[in-house]
Amino acid sequence: MAESSKVIHVRNVGHEISENDLLQLFQPFGVITKLVMLRAKNQALLQMQDVSSAITALQFFTNVQPTIRGRNVYIQFSSHQELTTAEQNIHGREDEVFKLLYSIRHNRVLPLLELLYRVVTYMTGVVSWISSSQSMLCLLLTYCISFLVSRVVVSIDWSFIFSLEELQVNYNNDRSRDYTNPNLPSEQKGRLPHPGYGDAGVAYPQMANTSAIAAAFGGGLPPGITGTNDRCTILVSNLNTDSVDEDKLFNLFSLYGNIVRIKLLRNKPDHALVQMGDGFQAELAVHFLKGAMLFGKRLEVNYSKHPNITPGTDSHDYVNSNLNRFNRNAAKNYRYCCSPTKMIHLSTLPQDVTEEEVVNHVQEHGAILNTKVFEMNGKKQALVQFENEEEAAEALVCKHATSLGGSIIRISFSQLQTI
Repeated sequence: MAESSKVIHVRNVGHEISENDLLQLFQPFGVITKLVMLRAKNQALLQMQDVSSAITALQFFTNVQPTIRGRNVYIQFSSHQELTTAEQNIHGREDEVFKLLYSIRHNRVLPLLELLYRVVTYMTGVVSWISSSQSMLCLLLTYCISFLVSRVVVSIDWSFIFSLEELQVNYNNDRSRDYTNPNLPSEQKGRLPHPGYGDAGVAYPQMANTSAIAAAFGGGLPPGITGTNDRCTILVSNLNTDSVDEDKLFNLFSLYGNIVRIKLLRNKPDHALVQMGDGFQAELAVHFLKGAMLFGKRLEVNYSKHPNITPGTDSHDYVNSNLNRFNRNAAKNYRYCCSPTKMIHLSTLPQDVTEEEVVNHVQEHGAILNTKVFEMNGKKQALVQFENEEEAAEALVCKHATSLGGSIIRISFSQLQTI
C-alpha cells in the first residue's frame, strides 16, 4: 500500500466522468486544491488540502464503493506527495471569470440570468442560485472547493460574495432564480411558508429537481428510489408510545428531507403523520426507514392517504425550524442518506471536546464498541460505533440537537463500517 499522501489516485475514470463529478465525490471530505485528468489512461489525480482529508476519504471508500454516473471508480494514495499543474492555463480562465464579475459589479450591467448561468457554469462549476438587485448581481458558486473557483473568490472583494445564510431566493423570475429549486413561484401568491413546501389547501408540493438530486448521488438515484413519488405525507405506525414524541420523529425523519409538520394521532397513539418537504424526500424516508427498529418496535413506514397535515393545536410545525437539515448543503445531505447503521456521526462539537465527554453524552443508549474524535476543516467531529442499529438510532433521536459543552450538536448515521 502506498504511503499516505494528500494526493489521491483515481482509476477507471471513463470519458463520461467530468472534473465536476470528481469534485462532487470528494468535496464532503475537505478542500480540493488541484485536479488533473489523465484522459488517455482513464485516470485522475486529485490533491486535497491536507493528508488527513485524503485519509478520511480513503477510509470512507474502503467500505463504500465509489460510483460516478453508474461506473465504479477505484481510489488509492498516489505516490506523489504534491501535484504540479500547468497553472498558467488555469489562470487564463480565472482572469476571464474575474473580469466578467468585475464588469457586472462596477458597470452595473445585468445580462440575462440564463446567459450568465451558462457562462459561469461552463467556467467554474454548478451555480446554486443567481439573484439580481439594482446595484449588483450576486453569485453563489456551489463548488468553491475547486482550485479554479477558490482562486477567483480570493481575488474578489468579499462584500460581493454572500453566504447562503445572508441571501435567500424566493422566486424564479427575470430578477432572481434558484437553479437547485426550479419549482419556486414566479411571484408571491398568498402565504408561502417555505420554498417547495405544501400547506393547507395545497394537494401536493411540486416535485424536486430529481436530475440535480441524482447528480448528488453520483449520477443516478440509489437502488429502489424512483424519484417519481408525488406524495409528501408519511404514515408511521407501531411506535413505542412511551418513548416517542414529535421531536424524536423529527430528528429521525429530517435525515431524509425537510420536515413541514408532524402529528401524533390521538385515536391511534402508536401512529403518526410526518409531512416532508416534497415527494422525493418522502420516498427516501419510506425507503430507508421501513422496518427500522426504534425503542424495541419495528417501524411501519408508508405513504399516507392525506396529502398534507392541516395546521392546528394537535400538530407540531417545523416548517421554519433552523434544524431542518436540507435548507443548505442539500446535495451533500442527500448523498449521506442511508438506512440506520451502527455508527453515528456527531458534528458541530465544541473545539475542546474530549472522547470521554462524547461517550458520556450518548452511552445511556447502548453498548459502545468504539469512538473517535477528529478534526476536519478546523471543526471537531466524532464517530461512535454502537453494538447494533437500534441503539444508534435511539442515540440519534434522543441526542440530536442537544447541548454538549455549550454547542448544539448534530447527529446523523455514518456509512462507515469500522473506525
